[in-house]
Amino acid sequence: MTGETDLKTLLASMRPELLDGIYIFATLAPGVAQPDGLEPVMVFREREGTTLIVTEAAARAAGLTASFRCRMITLDIHSSLEAVGFLAAITTRLATAGMGVNPVSAFYHDHLFVPAERAEEALRLLKKLAKESRL
Repeated sequence: MTGETDLKTLLASMRPELLDGIYIFATLAPGVAQPDGLEPVMVFREREGTTLIVTEAAARAAGLTASFRCRMITLDIHSSLEAVGFLAAITTRLATAGMGVNPVSAFYHDHLFVPAERAEEALRLLKKLAKESRL
């Protein structure tokens, strides 16, 4: 199961879903262990440290410093990791509205982390993009 690669199909068929909860980005310095019991939705290691995306409540409970208070939108279509232009079209649409976004691609879906206070607006913009792509 490799996922969809056709850009028009991806855009027209995506069903953006706004998930419950507030997420934050946090970082751990190199060599610092992840707090016990913490279950991030994403972990990424860089030279400068480890980035975690966790719920705001979990970050608070673990004593992590929060950055970028956001909501997660899952694009409910199995997009291929080799698809060309899908996230570019989406991030361009959000950028046109003056909205930053942090996309994360996983094996089955793409996920967007958008400013918490603009999440409903982002959802409307994405649904409009999908509708326009069906025409």
